[in-house]
Amino acid sequence: MHVTARGLLYPRTVTVFTYFLRRVILMLPVAFGVSVICFMLVQIAPGDPLTAIMPVDATADEQAAMRAIYGLDKPLPVQYAIWIGNLFQGDMGKSIATGRPVAGEVFGAVQNSLLLAFSAAVIAFPIGIFLGFLAGYFRDTLLDRAVTAISIAGVSVPNYWLGIVLVIIFSVNLGWLPSMGAGPGGSQDWAWDWLHMRHLVLPAVTLAVVPIGIVARTVRALAGDLLTQDFVTALYAKGMSRGDVLRHVARNAAATALSVMGLQLGYLLGGSILIETVFNWPGSGFLLSNAIFQRDLPLLQGTILVLALFFVAMNLIVDVAQAAIDPRIKRS
Repeated sequence: MHVTARGLLYPRTVTVFTYFLRRVILMLPVAFGVSVICFMLVQIAPGDPLTAIMPVDATADEQAAMRAIYGLDKPLPVQYAIWIGNLFQGDMGKSIATGRPVAGEVFGAVQNSLLLAFSAAVIAFPIGIFLGFLAGYFRDTLLDRAVTAISIAGVSVPNYWLGIVLVIIFSVNLGWLPSMGAGPGGSQDWAWDWLHMRHLVLPAVTLAVVPIGIVARTVRALAGDLLTQDFVTALYAKGMSRGDVLRHVARNAAATALSVMGLQLGYLLGGSILIETVFNWPGSGFLLSNAIFQRDLPLLQGTILVLALFFVAMNLIVDVAQAAIDPRIKRS
């Protein structure tokens, strides 16, 4: 069907849009379940959330008044309803430790984590795809074994240990790169210049090592399997050039590789607690670590919820992108 003057859409566009709406509807109960789990997991954790701000010699009346201020004296369903109400108001409540709105602290930290995650993805995904496709094309050769060894080493090396080693080499011994922080003026004064970006190099490289190995192994398996299938032989028999055949192989492998990279991007955002702690990067992982030690319930709940919803949104984006690449997914 063509696009007419009346604005009719292509059937493919309508199908992708319908698939997108269906996935959004299915995402709503998932988001609700995620919010309940985030709320309950923090509530059942041991410890008193008011320990960080309540005096040691506080009387029972003072403790009761403090609990009433933060709503901790109410039943859990009422506390959950209040928390959801604060979410819709946009402030997620107030931090027990600092008294500031949780939303401001969480979104500022998530912004820094997104900067670190996307920087690591820019490093990891092209390198992983290149190495994986190279190993898959030259399967069972010395080059394939070398790429496989590099991939296994990247996945196996603890990233916090690698971060410490990189700091010792490039910061302490050579003095080439800073070892911590987000720039001379902190994350609030971030600018896209070398003075600030040099603070991003070590944590981004450290965070990119594991995804390089995972993406390379995935693409290697996909490319190696596709290159042995009958349609590749048929394409060569039709007289197609090697480059055209590889483009067909890449398109067939794109949907699965995209799902793996989407999950890895979620890992880069949510799994960087140790990296942000090693490099003192003011991201969501560093904020989450502080909230855990301070037993700051509103800040802890808000941070976990935002990270979990990012995973849900990332899965939605990957599902729709896969459906746009491979029409067979919409019929499954």
